[in-house]
Amino acid sequence: MSSITISPGARLEGECHVPGDKSISHRAALLGAIAEGTTEIENFLFGADCLSTLRCLKSLGVAIEQDGGRVRITGKGLAGLEEPDDVLDAGNSGTTMRLLLGILAGQEFLTVITGDNSLRGRPMGRVIKPLLQMGARIWGRESGLKAPLAVMGRAQLEPLVYRLPVPSAQVKSALLLAGLYARGETTVQQPVPCRDHTERMMAAFGASLRVDPDCTVHVSGDNPLRGQWVKVPGDISAAAFLVVAATLLPGSDILIRDVGINPTRTGVLEVLQRMGADITVSSERSTGGEPVADLRVRSARLRGVEIGGALIPQLIDEIPIIAVAATAAEGVTVITDAAELRVKETDRIEAVACELRKLGADLDTRPDGLSICGGKPLKGAAVSSWNDHRLAMSLAVAGLASAAGDTMVGDAGCIDVSFPGFAGLLASLGARVELDDDSSFSGQHLQIVLE
Repeated sequence: MSSITISPGARLEGECHVPGDKSISHRAALLGAIAEGTTEIENFLFGADCLSTLRCLKSLGVAIEQDGGRVRITGKGLAGLEEPDDVLDAGNSGTTMRLLLGILAGQEFLTVITGDNSLRGRPMGRVIKPLLQMGARIWGRESGLKAPLAVMGRAQLEPLVYRLPVPSAQVKSALLLAGLYARGETTVQQPVPCRDHTERMMAAFGASLRVDPDCTVHVSGDNPLRGQWVKVPGDISAAAFLVVAATLLPGSDILIRDVGINPTRTGVLEVLQRMGADITVSSERSTGGEPVADLRVRSARLRGVEIGGALIPQLIDEIPIIAVAATAAEGVTVITDAAELRVKETDRIEAVACELRKLGADLDTRPDGLSICGGKPLKGAAVSSWNDHRLAMSLAVAGLASAAGDTMVGDAGCIDVSFPGFAGLLASLGARVELDDDSSFSGQHLQIVLE
């Protein structure tokens, strides 16, 4: 077990980069594995979740090399993956499991995939049910809807026209990947737009894909992919923790360089700016089809807002840190339409409420969100991460913004899932951060183990 102790009061200043985007790192590795030729991925996120993807791909016969911050993948082509001789372990990564299910559905061999205790409790039915309609055979716990899952795919799946019941980039991505193995065109309709990294990257790799004005996505099967050079932008979800910290700490002024600003991911910036945050977006450019920019953030006073509707899919992962910002805002912030938070790494609605109350926050849970009465100073306390990386970092930022007293975040090693070096980066910007002496969690990097 590990912990981080945060002391309040310091301002943040300076320039920094955040780790590579987790969503894009996953997808670059998966597409590289089923492409023909070599894929080079620069600024790959060496966090625990993305490493789970790499290890699963190696077990499927994919050659993967690491050279500093770069990953080189020798693709096997659509039909070249090999039957693994052991169970695939997705760790804590729902992205790894759900997206791999789309690829495994098109393989003519048996694969068993599982994950840690948290992932085995997360629902997989929204991916499995449409894959069954395409012809894959999938067995699992609880009527085939939870891991461990056994997958027996088919070389040619049936094309599908499918409307997502709720916005989900992971379900959409799994079906688009399965569509590469279908004999015909697979169509995925979205109730509202959600993350489009998969569509952008599949097109870059040469997939026969088109997106309608209403964001309906079509992909045709039996079209080979070609390996690519991919530069992964900085993860806006990781940057969000620094953005909120600099906003809440008086006198702060930071510049975060090379952050991905994909329009399906910038809801957090829109909401924070509506709340009054001082965020300047500059040097906008494109890298590999993904928009990138620098973010300058200066401290500001915030006000409460209402958050819901079509904006939620664009910031679902950032709601814990938005909740922290709301505790400092004048007035009430209401978050609705976010019931998806209850089936993340934890029930994030309950977890956020439970831990922020320990710091003195005034908030109530709703079935689909939170109501937060801001303006009440927080006080340092001992809190738990619930083994959820985003909650751990949100609580660390809350500790920085507290009026008095140190905050100790327990079980903080989970931060390495998405933000290796989080504690060290905060310290480099001026925060007072201490790691427990008995922990193997360094806060500086995650040991890379692909074997």
